[in-house]
Amino acid sequence: MKTLKNYLAESQKTFDYRIKVVGDLPPNFIKELKIRLKKFDPSEIGAEKSTPVISQPMDFPNFPNQSVTMMDASFRYPATPPQIKQMAELLGLNQDRICIVQRNYDDGLDQELLGIQQQKDLLTDTALPDPNAEQKDLSKDYSLVGKEKQVVRNSAEEATWTVAGGKTPPAKTTNDLPMGVKSPMSNMKRPPKPETGFRT
Repeated sequence: MKTLKNYLAESQKTFDYRIKVVGDLPPNFIKELKIRLKKFDPSEIGAEKSTPVISQPMDFPNFPNQSVTMMDASFRYPATPPQIKQMAELLGLNQDRICIVQRNYDDGLDQELLGIQQQKDLLTDTALPDPNAEQKDLSKDYSLVGKEKQVVRNSAEEATWTVAGGKTPPAKTTNDLPMGVKSPMSNMKRPPKPETGFRT
């Protein structure tokens, strides 16, 4: 049987972040930041990793041609991105150069971008895959060659197959009704026009 301590340990919520900093870092910045982050009771603070120089970093549109240093951190005590940004500012870093995002969200973006990069370019790669055996067999049935064996016709008049229950008579439309010369609006006749004195 589990103890209360075990239940509390299993139900413990953690706050998982990815901390990103763009550009060159002040001396001992990462070391000092990790010391200050201990107040949030971290369960894990990963090692920092740096990317090569990127022409347009995703989270830093105002800092082109810079590298990004990032590290993952999980906290047991509630930590908010503004609090972490304030700590970085106290260590001499501009708040515009640091970004804190949810780790799951950032991993999802990476997977989505990877999927986009692996997609075919439909504008340049227009080649279709070769048809398989089943598609080749069906193409014979639906082709215009060999009309006596053709499954689908271009129109109903050309079709040789019959529908169960017999042929349906054509429907009657208003075009089939007899046309008259009598006005459908009224039987009244117009009175003669008044004389205007104008002679032609």
